[in-house]
Amino acid sequence: MKWKRSERLVDMTYYLLEHPHQLIPLTYFSELYQSAKSSISEDLTIVKETFEEKGIGLLMTVPGAAGGVKYIPKMSEAEVRLVIHDLKAELGHSDRLLPGGYLFMTDLLGNPDLINRVGKVFASAFADQQIDVIMTVATKGISIAHAIARHLNVPVVVVRRDSKVTEGSTVSINYVSGSSRRIQTMVLSKRSMKSGQRVLITDDFMKVGGTMNGMKNLLEEFDCQLAGIAVLVEAEHADETLVDDYYSLVKLHEVNEKDRTIALSEGNYFSKRGNDK
Repeated sequence: MKWKRSERLVDMTYYLLEHPHQLIPLTYFSELYQSAKSSISEDLTIVKETFEEKGIGLLMTVPGAAGGVKYIPKMSEAEVRLVIHDLKAELGHSDRLLPGGYLFMTDLLGNPDLINRVGKVFASAFADQQIDVIMTVATKGISIAHAIARHLNVPVVVVRRDSKVTEGSTVSINYVSGSSRRIQTMVLSKRSMKSGQRVLITDDFMKVGGTMNGMKNLLEEFDCQLAGIAVLVEAEHADETLVDDYYSLVKLHEVNEKDRTIALSEGNYFSKRGNDK
């Protein structure tokens, strides 16, 4: 079967979008479409220019016999600000108020379109770093972790509060919860990670950072490195936070249960991006 250029472009674009951060040899496309490498290179130039013009991401070409092409998901500043705007608009509804200064977020965490965009925002921030694993703690951070992992093309590991027989041998640590100051337990299967891996940890909500600090300590037990921290919502807190190097999209300043008001602002994403450049 001889592919038309229009057919190649559509199929090639779909394949690249489905395989982010994966080096694809030009011979793969050449053999698939039964086309010369020169024709494939011309097609990829069109895809590359379109991706960059539309803000979809970058298409990197790696020269040499072992080279190929790699799609790197990216989001423009305008797109990121729109995601943050949409999050603030959704979180600002008074019916989200919960006792203790928390917000009801389960419906947002289950919204596939919104969480996919959140995942791409964080993946854009860490696109230039080596990330081997996304780690989160059960249960509300799981959808965010998978969304980030989708755009970085890496696996997810889920830390649990108690051991499950299906996990096999586990590593368990105790940590101090930042908000309640209680001793809690984290458990992770020994098969979850390999020594030396670089891990991005994430969660939906951070008050003082006790859970994040606990996951950091757990990484040491696996001889893994912390690559970064990504938080959907951080709470402004009078106490000093236990982690200080993280990305957040939204900041919760104050919850007034009497007046049913929620004070929100943009998180530190852009200021952190500026400092990291």
